[in-house]
Amino acid sequence: MNEIRDLIIGIDFGKEYSQICYYDRKGDEPRSVSMKVGSEQFEAPTLLCHRGEHKDYCVGLEAEYFARDRGGILIDSLYDLCRKEEAVQVGTETKQPWELLAVFLKGMLKFLGVMDVVKNTKCLVITAQELDQVQVSNFQRACQALGFLEDKYLLLDYGESFFYYIMTQKRETWNRSVGWYDFNGDRVQFRKLVMQGGSPVLVQLEDLGECSLTGLLTEEAEASREKAALHRDSDFLAFIQKTLGTDLYSSIQITGKGFDPKWAKQSVRLLCQQRRKVYFGNNLFAKGACGAGKEKIEDRNLKGYRYLSPSLVLTDVGMEMRVMGSPTYYPLIHAGVNWYECKACCELILDDTKELVFVVSTMGQEGKKRISMGLPGLPVRPNKTTRLSLELQYISKDLCRITVKDLGFGEMYPSSGKVWKDSVKW
Repeated sequence: MNEIRDLIIGIDFGKEYSQICYYDRKGDEPRSVSMKVGSEQFEAPTLLCHRGEHKDYCVGLEAEYFARDRGGILIDSLYDLCRKEEAVQVGTETKQPWELLAVFLKGMLKFLGVMDVVKNTKCLVITAQELDQVQVSNFQRACQALGFLEDKYLLLDYGESFFYYIMTQKRETWNRSVGWYDFNGDRVQFRKLVMQGGSPVLVQLEDLGECSLTGLLTEEAEASREKAALHRDSDFLAFIQKTLGTDLYSSIQITGKGFDPKWAKQSVRLLCQQRRKVYFGNNLFAKGACGAGKEKIEDRNLKGYRYLSPSLVLTDVGMEMRVMGSPTYYPLIHAGVNWYECKACCELILDDTKELVFVVSTMGQEGKKRISMGLPGLPVRPNKTTRLSLELQYISKDLCRITVKDLGFGEMYPSSGKVWKDSVKW
């Protein structure tokens, strides 16, 4: 590794395997980190092992070894555990899911071989297949436990990682539509990255279906294996014909476990027609996460494009206030940002009112609406002597949590300690 400071790191936290990469500024591209010195093994099993005699944990291949040969306690469902809130018993210890996640992430970061990696990291980007409320909370708490401030890490799902991976490649690979075949054993899903002209250009992943592939490739007899491969190739070929149709594609990406060029002979020939570039690999999401960090933190070359993620908040939220004596609209939440990145806070002084009024507008809809939040039990004070703190934070795509605290007004009107909370679907 040739980077030791201002690191931009991408981690693919997968169900079975995870990967880590960093942005190689000399080569101007994300570069995968091997799990074994001198090898090209870039995948680490998403495992933890508690080593009782050492009173510590190890990850990946080392976790497999210590659990198999040294009697360690294997934690082999880490991905699923991090989708839950319940504590986990590990030997004599009780661990929260986010604590185990922090241990795993710390173990992955060690593969970089950088002293004080947190201090020398400019941006850590973690990607997972999906991100729900519990997962996001566990990731956030894990990153904070490792010492990463809020502005030093980002979370993406696989769809958004795919977007950043594609859009940070050479333009000829995405100047038309991009196809994505994602394998999961005997099933394959097809999605299409499409762009709608405008300012900004809207980019979206369209889900165009999935299919099952017949042909079990575990038969011992060579003749049976060849027959199974032909069936599998034929099924995939039919699915390609159905999904690609006559549309024009710049490139085709193939990911996941279950695809092998050895059986996909007819399929690959069809995919490569019409000068389509076809890529197959298992490091797309880690590199996409790394590319996202470089783009968002430094380059900003894609500011004219907006990826329409399913996680996007579609509402602008603000308030009408007086700022420096002049009436104005004060924005709090901006539409077009992933819900787990949507957070705003401010302090305000009430002026002839006992409630807060939010001004809300929704993408694609005309007009604005006003939504009020009452403050029952608000202390009675002279006008303009009640100071409040206001915090908005999305806890899911549609649900925003509002927290208001009475700050009082100096020594004359000390805080009552009152707190008002509400959860709103704008």
